[in-house]
Amino acid sequence: MTRAAAVCSLVLGLGFGLPGSYGAWCYARNGEVWRFLGFPTYGGGPFERWGLPTSLPLLLGFVAVCAAEVAVGVLLWRDTAAAPWLALALLPVELVFWIGFALPFGPLLGLARTALVVAVLVSGD
Repeated sequence: MTRAAAVCSLVLGLGFGLPGSYGAWCYARNGEVWRFLGFPTYGGGPFERWGLPTSLPLLLGFVAVCAAEVAVGVLLWRDTAAAPWLALALLPVELVFWIGFALPFGPLLGLARTALVVAVLVSGD
């Protein structure tokens, strides 16, 4: 179960972090949100409706959270004792970004990873 949780973390971290890095680079270069197939990748979501427009610091904060997710994935893979607790601690921060940027797959994979982590903690493995 720990390895499955690690895979979820790695998919989340790399799957959002790599495009997020490119999105931050595009925003820094053009001052506009990166568009993929005509859709804004990190704009037009709840953050903007809440009065928090997309900015380079916001995008870089998201990329930093994604890097932390990759680190948690590596720690889970290595079965480090603190890794499940770090995964649970990171979840609220991730949720803010997933919801704020309207990223639908983040909460789904985050829920799967959390269920696996809780199962590991309960079983004591």
